[in-house]
Amino acid sequence: MKCNVGGFDKILRIVLGLALIGAGVYAQSYWGAIGLIPLLTGLFGFCPAYTLLGLSSYKNKE
Repeated sequence: MKCNVGGFDKILRIVLGLALIGAGVYAQSYWGAIGLIPLLTGLFGFCPAYTLLGLSSYKNKE
């Protein structure tokens, strides 16, 4: 699994994921579980959709 999610993108995904989960908990709805997708892609630094589309926001420091 090669990193393809960079700095600002990671932060944005984590914040968005937590906000969606929080909204789901507040509304007492399972729709908040959708927030797990951006949260996990942000935490792991890997997005399968980016791989399929050939995209990357990760800046390699080498």
